[in-house]
Amino acid sequence: MAIVISDTKGMDIDQIRTFLAVVANGSLLEAASRLHISQSTASVRIQRLEVDLGVILFVRNRFGATLTTQGERFVRHANSLLLTIKQARHDIGLPDFFLSSITVGARIALWEDLLPRWVGAMRTLIPNISIHSEIGFEEDLIRGLVEGVMDVGMMYTPQQNPSLQIEHLFDEVLVLVTNDPGKPWPNEDYIYVNWGTVFDELHNDYYPDMKHTPQVVNIGWLGAQLITANGGSCFLPIRVAEPLIKAKTLAYVPNSPRFKLPAYMIFSRNNNSTVLQAVLNSLRILATAEREKIYELN
Repeated sequence: MAIVISDTKGMDIDQIRTFLAVVANGSLLEAASRLHISQSTASVRIQRLEVDLGVILFVRNRFGATLTTQGERFVRHANSLLLTIKQARHDIGLPDFFLSSITVGARIALWEDLLPRWVGAMRTLIPNISIHSEIGFEEDLIRGLVEGVMDVGMMYTPQQNPSLQIEHLFDEVLVLVTNDPGKPWPNEDYIYVNWGTVFDELHNDYYPDMKHTPQVVNIGWLGAQLITANGGSCFLPIRVAEPLIKAKTLAYVPNSPRFKLPAYMIFSRNNNSTVLQAVLNSLRILATAEREKIYELN
C-alpha cells in the first residue's frame, strides 16, 4: 500500500520523533529511554501513527522493531517533515540578523584544529547563519542525524541508513608518537587508541602479537594526555601529531607504520536547503585542502 502524505494530517511531531527514534535505536524500549518517555507511551504513539497512515510501520518481536516495506518508505517523509519543523522552529526563534541555523557534530579528533578552522571560514562566508557545534561518537551522531536533530555528522566508521547520504572526505594518516624516542618499541607503555574497525584490522595485521595492550582509550586526545602525563606511545592523526612534535612534546617513532583512516561526512538525503548545500560544499573544499597538505614530522 502506498503512503499518501496528504492523508496524514492527523499525525503530530511527537509521533514523527518517536518513529525516527525507533528507527535509530532498533527498539521501542531504547527509543523510549532516548526520548525520556515510558515504553507504553512510545508504543501508543507508533500505533496512532500507523492508524493515521493506514499501514504497519514495524514488525515487533522480542529482538526489537524492524521496519516493514511501508516503514522504510516512510522514513524519507518522516525525516523531511521533522527537518521542516525543526528548521521552522529555529528560524522563528532566531534574531532577525540570522538567515538560518545549522547543527554539525563530529568525532573529537576532527574538532582538533580542522573543524574550528572550518567554523571560522563559514562565519566569514555566511555570517548570518547560527552554527551549533557538537562532539560525539558514531552511534550518537548517526542517531542525531536519523532523528533530525543534527544536519551534518563527521566520523570514521559511519553506519548505513536509507535516509542518510555518506560521502568520503579525506583519509587521516595515523602515525606512532612517543614521549621517549630513545626507548625501544614496542614496549609496555603503549596505549591502544580505538580508532574503529578499520584501524583495528590494520593494527592486528601489522602487530598480530599486540591484541591485548595494558592501556586502551577510546579517543586520541586521551591517549595524548596520558602520554604527556605518564609517558608512553600511541597512534594519532598526523595533523594532530605535527604541532606536538614541533613543540617537542612528543616525538615520531622512526620506521613505524602509517595507517590510513577514512573520514566521512553524513547528511540527510531529504534536506535540500541552500544553507546545507553551502555547508557541504565548504566541507568538500576543506577536505580537498587537507588531502593536498604535506606534514613534516622531523
